[in-house]
Amino acid sequence: MIKTQSKLNRQNVFTGILSAMLACTGGAVLIVSSAEKAGFSTLELVAWLFAVYFFGGVLNIALTLIYKIPFGGAHSITAVAFLSTSATQFTVQELAGASIISGIIIAVFGLSGLSDKLLAFLPKPLMDAMLAGLIFNHIVKIVPAVKDAPFVGFMALVGFFLFPRLFKGFPPVLGVVCMGLLALWIGYDLPPMEVLPFALPHVVSPEFSINGLLSLAIPLSILVLSNDLFVALAALRKNGYEPSASKTITITGFATTAVAFLGGHSVNVGGMMSMLCSSEEAGAKESRPYAAIVSGTLVALFGLFAWKVIAFINILPSSFIWLLTGFSLMGVFIQSLQSAFSESAYRYSTAFTFAIAVANVAFLGVSAPVWCLAIGMVTMKLLGEGTRSNSNDAVRQNKQ
Repeated sequence: MIKTQSKLNRQNVFTGILSAMLACTGGAVLIVSSAEKAGFSTLELVAWLFAVYFFGGVLNIALTLIYKIPFGGAHSITAVAFLSTSATQFTVQELAGASIISGIIIAVFGLSGLSDKLLAFLPKPLMDAMLAGLIFNHIVKIVPAVKDAPFVGFMALVGFFLFPRLFKGFPPVLGVVCMGLLALWIGYDLPPMEVLPFALPHVVSPEFSINGLLSLAIPLSILVLSNDLFVALAALRKNGYEPSASKTITITGFATTAVAFLGGHSVNVGGMMSMLCSSEEAGAKESRPYAAIVSGTLVALFGLFAWKVIAFINILPSSFIWLLTGFSLMGVFIQSLQSAFSESAYRYSTAFTFAIAVANVAFLGVSAPVWCLAIGMVTMKLLGEGTRSNSNDAVRQNKQ
């Protein structure tokens, strides 16, 4: 519980700022990129950003104040990475319908405890292989981006490697942002920003379909659960807090359903953001919720100025967008890849899942994420993978 005499301090503020920047850098660029690929209008994009950032910040502030636990978050960046390659064949209405169902699924799992059964049915290595494969398409674009803009690429790399050494706790992607923008300021004449109108979220009439359920809703709900909520809950417990898993998941599900009617894909507690806000870097334990409040406030303010954010991103060179997107997803890509291929009991099934996700080819109207999981599951069953423990595999390999 927060003690009444605890006060806001520099550690709270600094950690809260870092937490907010994790959500407001690569996550925003990914949403803009996803909306452009899907052909969404500027007003639909502004509404999307406003919905997930403003209400995502408000949600985490409310959870922090109610439960006296440092919940940090906005929306699911891994879900946006998934949508950046999967939502291009869906309309805004279909995306809203899928997000509504996704939120309902999450809420039902929170109320019933079915999440453990789902994760047992869809092994985490296969989910990680799917996510790594989808993100890989963004990572490889770093190479042509550096070729097209060598000075910007060089400065971005300097920021990526140098900033974490100079500033303790400074995420590498923030070094990419700072040094990359400095390079643009020095070497490029950026065009004037377009004047975009302020736009509040508007109610979207959702459309529901089996394809939307299979290709978007189910993968979205699993990604939010496994890569955001479960990571956040584990991090909070590791740092000495006891959040209610059932309440956290259920509230997230209802909030995601509500914001889907406004064009958002999710609002949730974030894994890395909660890890930061609840860590020792955020100060004494009794004052760490202030870091989450700072983070949530900045995230909500970022959503309020969404139309300005889009106008700024639109004037940036595509090579810089590729660099920022690739570097912002690097950590998620490495974690997913390590998690997927560290399990020897899922050797071939993860390889097939990863390869099909990288190809990202839709077939019979069904998107690649569904195919890669389906074929990965079939491969797992046919080869009997996942039925033996890693320790047994290691023993057998040592005997050979």
